Amino acid sequence: MVSFDPWLIAPVSSVISIGLGLFLFKHVSGKDAGTDRMKQIAGWIQEGSRSFLKTEYKYLGIFVAVMTVTLSALLGVRIGITYVFGTVLSALAGVIGMEIAVKANVRTANAARKGGLIEAFPIAFRGGAVMGLMVVGLALAGISIVYWITGDPDILLGMSIGASTLTLFMKAGGGIFTKSADIAADLVGKVELGIPEDDPRNPAVIADNVGDNVGDCAGSGADLFDSYIAAIMAAMILGASSQIPYLVTLPLVYAGLGILASIIGIALVRVGKEGDPGKSLNLGTYTTTLAFGVLTYAATWYLGYDIKIWYANIAGLLAGVVIGMTSDYFTSINRSPAIKTAEASQTGAAVSILTGFSYGLISCFPALLGIGIGSAIAFSFYGVYGIGIAAVGMLAIAGIIIAGDAYGPIGDNAKGIAEMAELGDDIVDITDEIDAAGNTTKAITKGFAIGAAGLTALALLASYQEIVMNLTGEPIVFNLMNPLVMMGIFIGMSIPVIFSAMIILGVSKNAYRMIEEIRRQFREIPGLMEGTGQPDYNACINIATVGALRELLPLIVFSILSTLVLGFVGGIHALGGYLSGAIFSGFFLAILMANAGGLWDNAKKYIESGYFGGKGSDAHKAAVIGDTVGDPFKDTAGPSLNTLVTVMSQIASLFAPLIITYALMG
Repeated sequence: MVSFDPWLIAPVSSVISIGLGLFLFKHVSGKDAGTDRMKQIAGWIQEGSRSFLKTEYKYLGIFVAVMTVTLSALLGVRIGITYVFGTVLSALAGVIGMEIAVKANVRTANAARKGGLIEAFPIAFRGGAVMGLMVVGLALAGISIVYWITGDPDILLGMSIGASTLTLFMKAGGGIFTKSADIAADLVGKVELGIPEDDPRNPAVIADNVGDNVGDCAGSGADLFDSYIAAIMAAMILGASSQIPYLVTLPLVYAGLGILASIIGIALVRVGKEGDPGKSLNLGTYTTTLAFGVLTYAATWYLGYDIKIWYANIAGLLAGVVIGMTSDYFTSINRSPAIKTAEASQTGAAVSILTGFSYGLISCFPALLGIGIGSAIAFSFYGVYGIGIAAVGMLAIAGIIIAGDAYGPIGDNAKGIAEMAELGDDIVDITDEIDAAGNTTKAITKGFAIGAAGLTALALLASYQEIVMNLTGEPIVFNLMNPLVMMGIFIGMSIPVIFSAMIILGVSKNAYRMIEEIRRQFREIPGLMEGTGQPDYNACINIATVGALRELLPLIVFSILSTLVLGFVGGIHALGGYLSGAIFSGFFLAILMANAGGLWDNAKKYIESGYFGGKGSDAHKAAVIGDTVGDPFKDTAGPSLNTLVTVMSQIASLFAPLIITYALMG
C-alpha cells in the first residue's frame, strides 16, 4: 500500500534538479577564465548578451502587462496571475542559462589551452547541464505549486501561455538577432574579405557570439521549457475528464522520474583523452532514455497504474529517439548527406543549396513516420490520453536534451574566443572539435524538440476538444466533410508558412543593415583590415538588437490575432480544423528547416576541416553561402514554429468559453 501521495515525486525531483543546477553553476564559475585578453573578449560577449536581454525584457514587460490585464478581465484573475508566473519562471530559466553560458565559454577555451579536450569538454557540458537542470526544475516546480494551490489543471493554461509568449520573444527575437549577425559576419568576412570566421577585425564577431547565447542558449531553453509545461498540462487536462483520479497526477510522477533519469545521464557523460564528444553526448541521451524507461515501469507497477499507460509513454519516448537519430544522420559532419552536400559545393552555391534542401526534404519522411506511428500506437493503448502521455514521455528527459543543446553555443563561443585571443591552431582545433559535436547535438535537440512539439500539439488539440465538450455538454467531432472544418484546415496550414516567411524576411532585412555597417567600418576605420584599427562592435550589437525587436512584434501579434479572428468568425469547428492544419504544416516545415539548416552548416565545417579545397577555396565560399541560407532555417524559423503552434492551441483552449458564448449570442 502506497503511504505517500505519488505526485509529490514531482516537487521533490524539481528541488533536487534546481539544487544540482546551482551547484554546477558555482562549480563552472569557479574555474579559471584565462588570460586578460580572453577575459576582455568574454566580457564583451557577456555585456552584449545582458544588454540584449535587458532591452528585450523591457519590451516583454509591456507586452506581459497588457496580456495580464486582458486575460484577467476576460478569463479571470487566476488566469492572469498564472500567466505572469509562467513568464517569470521562463525568463528566470533563460537568464540563468545565458549567464552560465557566458561564463563557461571562456573557461572552456582556457581549459583547452591548459589540459586539452579532456579538461575542456566537462566544463562545456556541465555549463549546458546547468541550463537543462534549471529549465526542467523550475518548470516542474511551477506546475507543482500551481496544482497544489488550485487543484485545477485548467488553470495551468495560464502558466503555459505565459511560458509560450515569452518563448516567442526569446526564440524568434533571439533567433533574428543571432542569425542577422552570423550571416553578416560570414558573408562579409569569409566570402568578401577572405578572413577567418572569428577574426577580431570583423565588427560583427562579438554580435555573432552574443547571438549564440541569446538565441541558441536562452531561446532554446525557453522553447523546451514551453513544450515541457504544455505537454504535462495537456495530459493533466485529459486525465481530469476521465473517471480515473490518478490520471490527473500521473504526468507529474513521470515528469519527476524523467528529471531523475536525466541526472543519471548527465552524471555519466565523460570523454577520454582520445574520446569523441559526440559519442559521449549520445551515450548520455541513450542512458537517460533507458533509465527513464526502467524508472517509469517500476513506478507503474508499484503504484498500480494501468500498464497500457506505460506502453503509450514509451511509444512517445521511442518516437523522440527515432526523430533524434534521423536528425543525427542527416546533419552529422561525418555522414553521407553532409559529405555529399560538401562535395556538391565544388560546383557552386546553387548545387550545394539544392543538394542540402533535397536531403532536408528526405529527412522529413522518417520523422513524420516516427511521430505518426508513435501517436497511433499511443492512441491504440489509451486513447487521446495515450497521446498526451506519449508527449510527456518524449519531453520527460528534456533535462539531458537541453544540456546537450546549451553545450553547443558554449563550444561555439569557446572556439570564437580561442581564435580572437590568438591561442594557436592546436587550441582552436580542440574547441572546433567541441563545436562540431555541439552542432550535431543542436540538430538532434531541435529534431527532438520539434517532435515533442508535434505530439504536444496533438495533445493540446485533444484537450481543446475536451474543453469544448465540457462547455457544450455535447460530443465534438472535427469532420473533414464539414465545410467549416475544411476551411479552417486550409487557413491553419497557411499560418506557419506565412510566419516562416515573416521571420526569414526579418533576418534578411536585419542582416542587410549589418552587412552595410560592416562594409562601412572597413571603408572608414583606418587600419582595420591591417589589424591596427579597432572595430566598433557595439554598432553591430545595437543593429541586431533594435532590428530583432522591430521585426518581432508583428510576429507575436499575428500568431494571437489570427487564432482569435478565426475562432470568433468561423466558430468552434473551424477553429478545430485550423489547429489541425497548423499542426501538420508546422511540423513538416520545422523538421525540413531544422535538418536542412544543420546539414548546410556541417557541410561547410567538413570543407573547413581540409576536404574539397579547405578554407578559402571556391567550394568553401559556396558552402558558406549555403550555411547562411540555413542559418535562419535551423535557428530562427524552424524552432519558432514549435512555439507558434503551441501558442495557437493554448489561445484556442483559453478563449473557447468566450467563442462559444459569442456563437450562442449570434
